[in-house]
Amino acid sequence: MRHPRLALAFLACLAIAASPARAGCLDNPRLTGVNLAGAEFNSKRLPGVMNKDYTYPAREDIAYFAGKGADVIRLPVRWERLQHTLGGELHAAETGAIDKVLAAAAASDLCVILDVHNYGTWRGYPIGSAEVPVDAFQDLWLRLAARFPDAGRIAFGLMNEPYKLSIAQWARIADDTVAKLRQAGAGHLLLVSGGRWSGVHEWHKTFSGTSNAIAMAGVRDPLERMAIEVHQYADADFSGRGTTCHPPDRFDNMFRLIGDWARANDQRLFLGEFGVPAEDNCLSVLERMLQLTADRAVWLGWTYWAAGRWWGSYPLSVQPKAGVDAPQMSVLGWYMGR
Repeated sequence: MRHPRLALAFLACLAIAASPARAGCLDNPRLTGVNLAGAEFNSKRLPGVMNKDYTYPAREDIAYFAGKGADVIRLPVRWERLQHTLGGELHAAETGAIDKVLAAAAASDLCVILDVHNYGTWRGYPIGSAEVPVDAFQDLWLRLAARFPDAGRIAFGLMNEPYKLSIAQWARIADDTVAKLRQAGAGHLLLVSGGRWSGVHEWHKTFSGTSNAIAMAGVRDPLERMAIEVHQYADADFSGRGTTCHPPDRFDNMFRLIGDWARANDQRLFLGEFGVPAEDNCLSVLERMLQLTADRAVWLGWTYWAAGRWWGSYPLSVQPKAGVDAPQMSVLGWYMGR
């Protein structure tokens, strides 16, 4: 074909037109919610034992955040649990657990971002290596698209923080994976993480000859149903591990720069991870980040990191304890659904 992207778009549109998937929450112009973590826990125990080494969100937790105004949850999962062998069938117990989350989310009118939380690897080997060829990664997503076809309620996060790959390599893999999903007829919203840790603070910084600003500008979706996923934490090294935060105005310029980048390159952004401890200054930073992502022409929305019953004393957690809201919810709750 002289115009392969147009051809892919035509095929995808035909598939969507023939699909029984009903309109759902992913038709919303704005998506706001939380990461409900747990299914990706204990990465050193793979595949591990469900409800011993890792856990899926409870129906009550999904309903709690829906009651606070959320319309989306990001569900981190491990590739090795979905697929015990590369190229193999999806594991029935794992997809069954995801089915239960999807049913609970639908009952609360929430949509779900299925996030493969693997940092660009499978069992420690990077995508594109001899051990994990690119087509194995694409096989996973083609199987997931067939197993979870409801594009009205389910979005796909292709890979969380693919720091094990170079930025340029990840951009090529992501672009090709988007094309293959569309060619297969998948109409889901696709979230494509930036390279490395996907940080807003280093979007324009060069690593191994390129930056996310350069490499991710060329990632395209023939269906134009994609957003570039970015992350940003507020502590001293922007890792999310510290207990103090930069002042709120530290983030103004970095968010302005990435917003300008998105406009110039006809991209949309999604803040897939951000979080702060429950300190007064940090809560001010949290509010500032939410204000900085308010432009709907650029920002599709956000999911806070994180909630989930197994976090214990994790300082960024917004999981309620004994019926009491986390302090961060006093800020998040105001912006959810807006």
